[in-house]
Amino acid sequence: MEGGVHGVDSSAFKECVSLAWRHPYVLRLAFSAGIGGLLFGYDTGVISGALLYIRDDFSSVDKKTWLQEAIVSTAIAGAIIGAAVGGWANDRFGRKTSILVADILFFVGAVIMASAPNPALLIVGRIFVGLGVGMASMTSPLYISEASPANVRGALVSTNGFLITGGQFLSYLINLAFTTAPGTWRWMLGIAGLPALLQFILMLLLPESPRWLYRKGREEEAETILRKIYPAHQVDGEIRALKESVEAEIEEAGSSEKINLKKLVETKTVRRGLIAGVGLQAFQQFIGINTVMYYSPTIVQLAGFASNQTALALSLVTSGLNAIGTIVSIYFIDRTGRKKLSIISLSGVIISIAILSAVFHQATTHSPSVSQQETAHFAPYTCPEYRSASTSWDCMTCLKASSPSCGFCASGTNKLFPGACLISNSTTKDMCHKENRLWYERGCPSKYGWLALAGLALYIIFFSPGMGTVPWVVNSEIYPLRFRGVCGGIAATANWRVSNVIVSQSFLSLTEAIGTAWTFLLFGIISVVALFFVLIFVPETKGLPIEEVEKMLEERDLRLKFWKKRSI
Repeated sequence: MEGGVHGVDSSAFKECVSLAWRHPYVLRLAFSAGIGGLLFGYDTGVISGALLYIRDDFSSVDKKTWLQEAIVSTAIAGAIIGAAVGGWANDRFGRKTSILVADILFFVGAVIMASAPNPALLIVGRIFVGLGVGMASMTSPLYISEASPANVRGALVSTNGFLITGGQFLSYLINLAFTTAPGTWRWMLGIAGLPALLQFILMLLLPESPRWLYRKGREEEAETILRKIYPAHQVDGEIRALKESVEAEIEEAGSSEKINLKKLVETKTVRRGLIAGVGLQAFQQFIGINTVMYYSPTIVQLAGFASNQTALALSLVTSGLNAIGTIVSIYFIDRTGRKKLSIISLSGVIISIAILSAVFHQATTHSPSVSQQETAHFAPYTCPEYRSASTSWDCMTCLKASSPSCGFCASGTNKLFPGACLISNSTTKDMCHKENRLWYERGCPSKYGWLALAGLALYIIFFSPGMGTVPWVVNSEIYPLRFRGVCGGIAATANWRVSNVIVSQSFLSLTEAIGTAWTFLLFGIISVVALFFVLIFVPETKGLPIEEVEKMLEERDLRLKFWKKRSI
């Protein structure tokens, strides 16, 4: 069978669902550990809405794009450290302990953010949250993978992805709920501590990963847990395969404890696994998903929707689609396979990004004109640069003005008619609203704004079931047991460092420098490169017992097609 898959039940999704009735212990392990994904998703989504109100409370944040990017990306900087340390901690102290530490860090960060009196302390809280997210993001799927039967492993690891997107959806609901409450963003960020506290309590009641225990010489504990996870007729074979895998590692390296990093790079199976795993994690970010999640309300405003509440409400739709997409992934991940799902996902992403690029290009080049008569209506507040301009202006020209920054007050008759270019401050914004006009600071009015929303929705629909889930599933099962913790840490660190920081820290600056249309076009080009990468480098691990993945990697040849079928 393709990719060396054997004995894969095409109804793995039904098998996974039936666990809730036949074998709830496994599902309990998966969902308890998967709350780490909920923390990841909540933090990703909540900052996009909170940032709108942080800017209102702190004028320094509102005026400095780099400070807005810093508030978003410092959490990612913390996640870099968390993921890197998490790889070592996973192998040294275990998967369970790492998750508990991640929960403590996340809870502390949430408390600091909620009480922050200034942007500096807010950033400190973001770093703590990032440390927790970084550890949890690579540990949760690893724990689930090592505690799951092979035939439903992909579906169960996908529950972590579902909880990531569920956390994002929950964050937008929370954002909407607190838009009119005193403290707005403080409630949005502070509530994040509750799921961390819940997971901490649940994980105290759960066992350590059986495969980690076996490697540490605690065979009896491991076997006891495996007998709870596997049906009676499978457990002896699983224990035997695990024993052979650990013995082979000890024989090869001379020690089950010491990890030789040079050996890690030189070993063909590990190297091939790292290429696939690290590449998938990097491309997951470089094709722009966390730009969409971190800055979704801002993107909606760039598409021509003016109010914060409208932007948050429309962002909730994309977040909901993201959550639905991961449910689709749970169904297809063990039926279609990891590789094919990624290819379908990337193909759709390319199409949706092309639509977004075209829409934003049109919105930029056909924005409403600035009218001298409309602007004179607010004469004392006219944008200074407009007064001295020798050529006609449109809305986009107005928004690009600096010293001071300026905004566009749309016509009261029709938002697409010529409007006024005014100094951007709370006074002019209120004056504009009092005349039932729309006030624009990010994007300009456009009759194609709905098409940008359709493009965003299409992007999420294709991204979520494939590239949203597959990188985490593949990285949880592709590495030999002895290197699983450190390799998972390397891949998760690549996700946060190589790509996530670059994308989140540069998005707003890129849109200001080259425009929103060219920024999304850049994501589209990267998506095409990612498609070829998946075709060439990524294996199909569908249905393989974890101990069989190493053998499959050993036999693999690089070629521009799906993996060769091999006899079983």
